[in-house]
Amino acid sequence: MAKRKSLQDDACPVARAVDLVGDRWSMLIIRDALDGIRRFGDFQRNLGVARNILSDRLSALVEGGLLAVQPASDGSAYQEYVLTAKGESLFPAIVALRQWGEHHLFAAGEAHSTLIERVSGKPVAAMQPRDHDDRILKPGQALVKKVVSK
Repeated sequence: MAKRKSLQDDACPVARAVDLVGDRWSMLIIRDALDGIRRFGDFQRNLGVARNILSDRLSALVEGGLLAVQPASDGSAYQEYVLTAKGESLFPAIVALRQWGEHHLFAAGEAHSTLIERVSGKPVAAMQPRDHDDRILKPGQALVKKVVSK
């Protein structure tokens, strides 16, 4: 299989982000890590992913600075994958994907998981981009300012 071209030098931040976390396994690993999963075997059981693919994605996420490897917290010989601050900062992106999926990918009344606030037990409010006056921003009200080459 041919190696895909890296987008890590692209001027677009979306391209760079997708280059690092844009495949389904990477995003699901981050989701599971946000839910507290730390061990290789637990990721594998939860995701049902092949060992070689999981190993590759975990290595890429460690290399990208989203996860760190540390000795197991229980003192065993295992190692754990823990989110770094950079990895934890993907939480809003995961929430946005979750809420988009809840809204668009389930039939009315179809059972699905729901993200709730730990303390109140209430559903997390819908994420919406907002303008400088805290009004919901629609796609047509924003534009991308392109980088100008010198």
